[in-house]
Amino acid sequence: MRKSGANIRFRECYNLVTKRGDELCKFVECENLFEEETLVVYRKYATLFFIFCVDKAESELGIIDLIQVFVETLDKYFENVCELDIIFHMDKVNYILDEIVVGGLVMEPNNADILAALAATKREEYGYRPSALPQMSRIMPASR
Repeated sequence: MRKSGANIRFRECYNLVTKRGDELCKFVECENLFEEETLVVYRKYATLFFIFCVDKAESELGIIDLIQVFVETLDKYFENVCELDIIFHMDKVNYILDEIVVGGLVMEPNNADILAALAATKREEYGYRPSALPQMSRIMPASR
């Protein structure tokens, strides 16, 4: 089976991060992994690695904080997040990340606001709006 260039880069990035000791800093410069000057910033939570590949112009500590907000939001949404939550609910994970980062800029660092947006989306997706009920009574006359 032939691997794509992206899969090879992901594997190399994972190998780079997992072989580093816990006492080392959580960001690594990757000169030959990507075409541009890229910085790999990561955090390990239990058995999960959260790895962000960013431009060297980004603040390393800002990305560490971003990872923290992302993981805290996942943990609150999934009520103690684990690997299976991420694997089987990748759409929700991507939605959470999209709520935090828009167009490469961190837009929402408050996980309470992110969770509120998720709840609103869930209501729109799966349920009806109770506010629509009074409007229906005005349109349809009551039966006698």
